[in-house]
Amino acid sequence: MTKDFTSYTIEDLIEKVKVYIPSETSLNIIRKAYKFAEEKHKGQIRQSGEDYIFHPLCTAMILTTVSADCDTICAGLLHDVIEDCDVTKQELEEEFNADIARLVDGVSKISKMHFSTENEALIEYYKKIIVGMSEDVRVIIIKLADRLHNMRTLWALPQEKQKQKAKEVLEILAPIAHHLGIHKIKSELEDLSLRYLKPDVFYDIAEKLNTTKLERDNTVAEMITDVSELLKEHDISFEIKGRSKSIYSIYKKMEKGKKFSELYDLLALRILVNTEQECYSALGLIHSKFKPMPKRFKDYIAMPKVNGYQSLHTTIFGVDGQIFEIQIRTHKMDEIAENGVAAHWAYKEKKNLNEKTQNSTEAKLQFFKSIMELDVDKMSSEDFVNSVKDEILNDNIYVFTPKGDIFELPHGSTPIDFAYKIHTAVGDTMVGAIVNNSIVSLDYELKSNDIVKIITNRNSSPSKEWLTIAKTTQARNKIKNYFAKTEKEVYIDRGKELLEKELRKKKVTFQDFYTDENINDILKETKCDDLDDLYLNIGNSKFSSQYIVNLLLNQPEIQEIKQVSLPKGKDTDIIVNGIEKIKVSISNCCNPLPGDDIIGYISKNNGITIHRINCPNIDRLEDRMINVSWSDVPTSKYLSSILVTTNKNDKAMLEIMQKASVSNISIDNIKTLSRTDIVIYEIDLWVKSLEKLNNFMRDINQLGYVISVERVMK
Repeated sequence: MTKDFTSYTIEDLIEKVKVYIPSETSLNIIRKAYKFAEEKHKGQIRQSGEDYIFHPLCTAMILTTVSADCDTICAGLLHDVIEDCDVTKQELEEEFNADIARLVDGVSKISKMHFSTENEALIEYYKKIIVGMSEDVRVIIIKLADRLHNMRTLWALPQEKQKQKAKEVLEILAPIAHHLGIHKIKSELEDLSLRYLKPDVFYDIAEKLNTTKLERDNTVAEMITDVSELLKEHDISFEIKGRSKSIYSIYKKMEKGKKFSELYDLLALRILVNTEQECYSALGLIHSKFKPMPKRFKDYIAMPKVNGYQSLHTTIFGVDGQIFEIQIRTHKMDEIAENGVAAHWAYKEKKNLNEKTQNSTEAKLQFFKSIMELDVDKMSSEDFVNSVKDEILNDNIYVFTPKGDIFELPHGSTPIDFAYKIHTAVGDTMVGAIVNNSIVSLDYELKSNDIVKIITNRNSSPSKEWLTIAKTTQARNKIKNYFAKTEKEVYIDRGKELLEKELRKKKVTFQDFYTDENINDILKETKCDDLDDLYLNIGNSKFSSQYIVNLLLNQPEIQEIKQVSLPKGKDTDIIVNGIEKIKVSISNCCNPLPGDDIIGYISKNNGITIHRINCPNIDRLEDRMINVSWSDVPTSKYLSSILVTTNKNDKAMLEIMQKASVSNISIDNIKTLSRTDIVIYEIDLWVKSLEKLNNFMRDINQLGYVISVERVMK
């Protein structure tokens, strides 16, 4: 465990930075940032007892372990001044530069969140994390360093607070450090968290490690000698060292049922060489002398992890039959393994030490790209968190195209997920999949190293069933988008048809209606963007076609001439306030049912027509409204219309009619609108009440092939 001294000074920090940033200009900026922070935090004391300035200083010291650049070191020193000292972002920009100000502001936004690991707060925390990462990955790395120092002084907080902070680290920050590839910070965060969450377990493992340390050290030293001689014989330049297992990683293995004595990878070596070719040469030499353990070889050089990690892993029977885990990689790969994305900050490779290779860094951050691909605006908060945790923060599988291209997917992914990962068009037109030269079903669970070929047909389209098969949010969103677009086209076609039908009824020619002036007036009145938007709103029943035509003719009362003929006795179902024995008609633009809120309209020649209270045709008729209500026990059936959207099914119409018959509902007319795999039935029916209609719609919606059921206005 790293010991943290409050005796650190700014010059200690400068000495650390000077190793990889020798520029005196940069070092002076860091000194300036320290003095600024020291002045702003003057008089503030931490709960652990020392002056507050030691916290940002220690945060900056941690950042030097990942060779952070000058701006990041400065932001580490200044990371609390906005939140705790009333300093503004603009003030930092004027005093230093825009990058430093932006980094400090990003850390401050995350730090302002007061959250627990309960679901709702976790959701908001993740959203803040995403904002920080999307803007600049360095914001998160500063936050990790900040939290690491806080964890080192966690003893100063009450026990309940200790456990809360430790849980946050294990569930949120440590996984992010892992996916950024920053092993140094991740490993210490995990060990410190375990120390406070489960102190008995932590100290038990620590004691066992101490009691076996001498024996392990002797065995490792003997193994280092043997391997060193082997590599020297073959002129391979190398560095070799023993590798200690973290307490938390031991705890995780013991949690799965392993005993401490069974953890063979407690004996471990790491071999660093100069070139990739030497990695494989060293591996071959070691395997030639020491027998490898079957199924324990992993080649992360040919197939790197998503965070950029590269190494060869093998497990061998070493000296005296002891089992050793060996990692072989280049010095450059080791930098990435230890420092993750920070290793791409251009402090090596003979480049200008202050030059930031942003493009190189971005190319490595598949992790962030995966998060940014999620359509957060269209996802529920629950879906968002599940997506981040399940698809991005978990270990993934790697599958291949027949040409050898590698794609990363979460565990449990199917050929559908793979197809949409390649391209939306591939997913939309897929009809089957071949995995490792065998045809598989679309719900087949892919495994690492599978070779997958997607079979497509340009005339095919997705099925709604895919939504239950696809694992990734990306694939499900693309399937939903396909159906949303297709259904939108159906509604536009329906709206155009209804409008033109109404124009013919009113004897209005298309030429007279479709003038620029008329269309502009109607779009302005309805607040639609264009004609397609108008058709869409007619098709989905937001506006009736009669209402749109009457806007043009400025004759709202024309709608009232066309009413449903009421069977004898039906007028007794309607009670008109203060009036007896008056002619009552039900308007067919909104088809009110007993149970709907209704209003009466006093028409010129046809008594009172009854509308639903939300009917768009009555919006401009307030001066001729009269209160009406349904009688307690309506006796007649009333006309209503519904739209049923389904996947193609030969039995659909028959089953809908059967359910109508059982529900004592009479179907008056069925019109079928079809597009690709989607069928929409427009059904006019006679029903006694809104309750009966709702029950019928609910029954239909339970049919497996039904996508949606909705009541519409005409």
